[in-house]
Amino acid sequence: MERVLGLDLAGSPRRRTGYAYWSGSLKVGILYDDEEILNLAVNFSLVMMDAPLSLPKGRKNLQEIGPHFRECDLLLRKHGYKFFPITLGPMRMLTERGIKLAKILKSYGIDVFETFPGAFYDTFGVKRKDKERIAKLYKNLGFELENREYTQDELDAVACFLTGKFYLEGKTVEFSGSDGSIIIPRRP
Repeated sequence: MERVLGLDLAGSPRRRTGYAYWSGSLKVGILYDDEEILNLAVNFSLVMMDAPLSLPKGRKNLQEIGPHFRECDLLLRKHGYKFFPITLGPMRMLTERGIKLAKILKSYGIDVFETFPGAFYDTFGVKRKDKERIAKLYKNLGFELENREYTQDELDAVACFLTGKFYLEGKTVEFSGSDGSIIIPRRP
C-alpha cells in the first residue's frame, strides 16, 4: 500500500481534482468523479486533502446562518495566511464534498487531514500561481516533475502530497481548534 496521497479536491465532479503520490517516481494527474477519487484513495494510508473537512462550531450545515470561520481558520489568518471562508458560494460545495469523501475514507481506516496549498507556497516564499517557480521549488525539495504542462490543480495536489510527507517526518504545524484542524509545513 502506498503511504501518502495528495488531493486538490474540486467542489464539483465536473471540475478537475488533482492527485499526486510517490510510486518510484512522482505520479501526478487529474480525476473527476467521487468513484474515481475513492478508487485511488483506498490504496493509501494517509490522504492530505485541499478541502475544508469540518464546519464552524455551532453550524449544522452550510445553508443556515451562522459562524463563517472555524477556530483553525482564525489561527491560519492570525499567522498571515489568506484563504476563502468555507461559507463563500463555491466553497460550500467543496466543503460538503470534502466532508463526505473524508467520512468514507475514514470508514476504511484511512487517515485524512485537511491541508492548504496556498499556505504551502506562502511558507516557502513562492507566489501561489507561479507554475515555473512552484515546479522549481518541488525540484529543490527532491521531487522533479515530468517535462509537461501541469494544471494548477495538479501542482496543488503535489503541495498536498509533500505536506503529507512532511507530516510523517514531523515537519508540519497543525492549526487546530474544537471544530477542525489544518496541517501545513513548518517554516524552513
